[in-house]
Amino acid sequence: MNPGRRTALRLLAAGGMLSAAAPALAAGDEEDAAGIAPEEARAVIIDVDACDGCGACVEACRAARGAGVPVPRGAAPRSLWSWVRARDWSDRRDVRWRLTPYNWMYIQRCSLVWKGRRRAIYLPRRCFHCLNPQCVSLCPTGALRQERSGAVHASPDICLGAGRCPRACPWFFPKIQAGVGPYLNIFPRLLGSGLSFKCDFCWERLRDGETPPCVRACPRGAQHFGPWRDMARLADDMAAERDGEVFGKLENGGTCLFYVSSVPFWHIEAALLVQRGIGPGMPSLRPAGVSMERENAATRLLLGAPLFGAGLAALRLWRDRQRKRP
Repeated sequence: MNPGRRTALRLLAAGGMLSAAAPALAAGDEEDAAGIAPEEARAVIIDVDACDGCGACVEACRAARGAGVPVPRGAAPRSLWSWVRARDWSDRRDVRWRLTPYNWMYIQRCSLVWKGRRRAIYLPRRCFHCLNPQCVSLCPTGALRQERSGAVHASPDICLGAGRCPRACPWFFPKIQAGVGPYLNIFPRLLGSGLSFKCDFCWERLRDGETPPCVRACPRGAQHFGPWRDMARLADDMAAERDGEVFGKLENGGTCLFYVSSVPFWHIEAALLVQRGIGPGMPSLRPAGVSMERENAATRLLLGAPLFGAGLAALRLWRDRQRKRP
């Protein structure tokens, strides 16, 4: 095919991608707009004190979603941009000890001493599904969507793997799989890097009134699922009964996943750090505020810069006039 014609076709494809993404970016589309009221959402409680780390939830997740992640047909094109660092995990699809594009849930483990007793802590980790997800707001193609249930998921038809979602997430949950997705048909070395994957809360099942497979699979009843308000009250009651804490109810403006533990989460975080349980694909338990605060601060600084510059210029003009006075 003529190179000029090929380029023209790719430009048309890119235009088609942007046209497909336009409805997701439109403010009038309520289902695609980021941010929902807790009354509409569903939530999961994970009882840290009851979890024994058996991994049944992980296997249920892999059975429900693992087969849906595509495998590259060849070597992924190398991006022209140095900051694009999408990786190919297709030869490590059996990895279960961390989050990957093929493993959306894993058991984070540590050992600690609390109130004079050594404890083994197990945390099933996956996406929190924030009530006001910044990953959705910052997705340049509108590929990330939020359902009324609170489930946040990516559309593989328009995701380019731009990498905004991992950077927007306080816990870096989204993972980019290189060498797959529509970017390959446009400008694979210039535009995009793959597809974004993470727990999607089995959003179709929630839409149909079903319970997520990971919750159903728990043999110890350590996971609970229901309306957000009900789960929030239950989590508070559980924490009060054991003089414990809830993590996830307020973090990042509120999420759809609550951890309840009699051991303070700062203590668990410290043990994870010491035992190298936090790193790439192994998220922290830092008490994240709204992750857009830094971006908002930068925006205010940017918008305020002209005013600051004008004020500084006026000050210098006044100073120069003062100096010229006899």
